[in-house]
Amino acid sequence: MTEALNELSSYIRETRPELVKDAVIAYGELTLTAEPDDIVPLLTFLRDDVQCGFVSFIDICGVDWPAREKRFDVVYHLLSPRQNLRIRIKVETGEDEPVPSAFSVYPGADWFEREAWDLYGILFTGHPDLRRILTDYGFEGHPLRKDFPTTGFVEVRYDDAAKRVVYEPVELRQEFRSFDFLSPWEGTDYVLPGDEKAKQ
Repeated sequence: MTEALNELSSYIRETRPELVKDAVIAYGELTLTAEPDDIVPLLTFLRDDVQCGFVSFIDICGVDWPAREKRFDVVYHLLSPRQNLRIRIKVETGEDEPVPSAFSVYPGADWFEREAWDLYGILFTGHPDLRRILTDYGFEGHPLRKDFPTTGFVEVRYDDAAKRVVYEPVELRQEFRSFDFLSPWEGTDYVLPGDEKAKQ
């Protein structure tokens, strides 16, 4: 497997060096790094080239690195049934820097790009219908960003009196509780049910 990936990596870098910044083999997969402007030509090459044949589009996902200048990675996963190989392509992008949509190359990228927009706020230019897919239309923010509060901004509940769904700001009604943080090896001062005879 590693030999086939090495050959594929060398072939891609020799054939289209202007499209690939870096190529690394790790965990049994080849990872290519590209610039956002090169992603559509690179995906087209990987799909159409006879030696590659990555005709099966698997996934697009986002990764959030809030401390980095270009905050997001957009990660593409492809499969070549002919070669029986997988490949990963990574593109770095900033919060307000759009990435060209892969929809023209792989129409199945449609919902994956909508999901990346909805959950991370990653923009895709040339997408036919970039709108929320998992959160509500009035939802504020992007819930998979690392700086998004775990409680969210609003809570949703059904109001029996109003006979409708009500959106309210999140209100934490309980102060920090005190927990028994003792090690299970030290044991507790109180006797748990069923342990009455254990210390005799």
